Amino acid sequence: MRGKTIGDQELALLQYIAEQDRPSVGEVAAGFGEPRGLARSTVLTMMERLRAKSYLSRKQVDGVYRYATTSGQDSVVQGAVASFVEKTLQGSVSPFVAFMSHKVDVSDQELAELEALVAQLQSRKREG
Repeated sequence: MRGKTIGDQELALLQYIAEQDRPSVGEVAAGFGEPRGLARSTVLTMMERLRAKSYLSRKQVDGVYRYATTSGQDSVVQGAVASFVEKTLQGSVSPFVAFMSHKVDVSDQELAELEALVAQLQSRKREG
């Protein structure tokens, strides 16, 4: 697991890049940065910081650097969630479960995913 932390804005940027097909800085600045009021230089700085943290790679294609995530989007999100649980919730998922129990608009797919997760956790507990 990487030792470098990632902020909310960086996570959003990584998710954006993961959804694109090896975008350039200009493409990311237009599609991600402009709607958020971020200058191209700010987007470039963020992307280079993520590259320094080994979350992004870049390859020069026809004179333009193209960027890609170095791990799957799920891995990045999972790391951010783990960091949130450890730092903000002091390692306890109970506050999150309480939040979910009050959430009105849980889709059938989300509910199925949660049920599958609970079943998986129960299975692991029985085996261990």
